[in-house]
Amino acid sequence: MPDTYSLYRTLTSLPLGKPAFSFLFAQKAPYFWTVRPRVREVRPHHAELSIRKRRAVQNHIGTVHAIAVCNGLEAAMGLLAEATTPPGRRWIPKGMEVAYTAKSTTDLLCTADTDPADWEQPGDVPVRVRAIREDGTTVVEGVITIYVSDRKKS
Repeated sequence: MPDTYSLYRTLTSLPLGKPAFSFLFAQKAPYFWTVRPRVREVRPHHAELSIRKRRAVQNHIGTVHAIAVCNGLEAAMGLLAEATTPPGRRWIPKGMEVAYTAKSTTDLLCTADTDPADWEQPGDVPVRVRAIREDGTTVVEGVITIYVSDRKKS
């Protein structure tokens, strides 16, 4: 099976490739399917996807539920990690710290970013994440820390 980033590059070169990749990605980690992520861009050190404001992800006040937003941010972080982790290394989420800065009243763009220097040595890698409303307002921002280690030799 090809790795996630290779699959993304292959499928997105085809017509309807991004929707197909988005579906497959959400099936690989089924919990992501709850927000129906639409992958927009994946490259080393950057990933972005959108999640629609729809009834299934809304809270009692009609905004996108905070946990649904975090689900989208974690999906973006996972795409970034898959595209960025050096060969011979692996990653796992370690923690998430986020601040809710505005109401999530529209569809959202979820982004994840790192700096190349963050990946030079194994250890903790801070992934900056943001969820942005259609009017450009950041509604959630924070850091997801992932732990990067060398793969065990087989």
